[in-house]
Amino acid sequence: MPAGIRLCDLSELAEGPLGFDPFNEGQDSVLVILRDGNVYAYTDVCPHYGNTTLPWKKNAYLNNRGNRIVCAAHGALFTIENGLCVSGPCKGESLTPVPVIIENNTVWLVTSRAGENEL
Repeated sequence: MPAGIRLCDLSELAEGPLGFDPFNEGQDSVLVILRDGNVYAYTDVCPHYGNTTLPWKKNAYLNNRGNRIVCAAHGALFTIENGLCVSGPCKGESLTPVPVIIENNTVWLVTSRAGENEL
């Protein structure tokens, strides 16, 4: 088992992006998206203002076309592949990437570096 927190099976992401509360804080703090065989993960916070979460309801992270991550509060649009804001009040800023790894078709949130104690 990797040094991290299990988020989901890779197959669960086939239906669309998912939000997770890996640290049991009471709300999702990480979003994970599978796109063209690649997994992308970001903190579930819009860079425009404080701690505003992105979706208007659970797992509603994409715009109507399904090609951009959207902040429901501000209307900002972010590219899936690198989290860059391409439209909205935080244009040019980016979502904060979260390190994940895929092992045995399971998505893990990386929480320590090699050589450190595991959880």
